[in-house]
Amino acid sequence: MSGKTWTPEVFETLFQTTADPWNFEDSPYEHQKRARLLACMPPHPIRFAVELGCAIGVTTQALSPLCTRLLAVDASPTALTMAGRRCADLPNITFVEAFLPEHYPTSTATGCDLMIISELLYFLAPHDIRCLAHKAMQSLPPNGTILLVNWTGPTDTPCTGEQAANLFSQNCRENHWKVDHTEQSASYRIDRLIRVLP
Repeated sequence: MSGKTWTPEVFETLFQTTADPWNFEDSPYEHQKRARLLACMPPHPIRFAVELGCAIGVTTQALSPLCTRLLAVDASPTALTMAGRRCADLPNITFVEAFLPEHYPTSTATGCDLMIISELLYFLAPHDIRCLAHKAMQSLPPNGTILLVNWTGPTDTPCTGEQAANLFSQNCRENHWKVDHTEQSASYRIDRLIRVLP
């Protein structure tokens, strides 16, 4: 794979070929990571959350009870169809097809108080990570929170998970955000960012 951002066609082919290409449903890694992500949620009630890169909706389903409203975004129509079926009985979820960061859904994401970006950033080239960070920060109010989750093992993606998390966080720090919680396992890291208020 080149150093360019992975295209929607790459993801669509993956989901058409294998319904659960990363074993979201059954992998012990995914179960543990999802549990830690939920444990790192902000302590206050979540009025409106945005999940970027929802895939087949396994984490979306787990997030739903914790949010009044949840916008889930993915570039693959096949993945979104599966996510929609999984979450059909959860009326607080809206799904949007969008290739990130180029088609970031600014109008529908603006005003969210939590943004979750899990296992997405390292599929982007560095300039696209910076672009997505900028768009995400613009969508959040002063008391908003960003949660990042990144695989840190070997990968053939444009960035490693460590590089992607550091680059995104650096761009946030340059715009008056800080990492207020971080944790690292043997194979992934979680970073929670909040705005530095005057």
